[in-house]
Amino acid sequence: MRCIIANFAFDLTAREVTDAMSGVSPEPITGPSVQIGRRVYPAKQVGAVVTRQDRRDFTAGEVVRAMKRLGFTCHPAPPVAASGAVETASELLGKPTDG
Repeated sequence: MRCIIANFAFDLTAREVTDAMSGVSPEPITGPSVQIGRRVYPAKQVGAVVTRQDRRDFTAGEVVRAMKRLGFTCHPAPPVAASGAVETASELLGKPTDG
């Protein structure tokens, strides 16, 4: 199947993607991800390995769109834990003080 990633056309098959990612250790997931076999990889890592392009040249969305068309399961970015100033202040106010 022909995919456009970073303004370049690639003829990819699911088998080629699976073969390219075999033996590659998944990096920590911080954004959209692609499940290939039993492993889950960051979309940018898959794009870099399959296209051999710099990760700055394409978006995770381009990779996810291409991988979905090839039949892979894609996952959105994981939720970010709330640890803002309000939560920190609330925790501090709720703790008893020594004195």
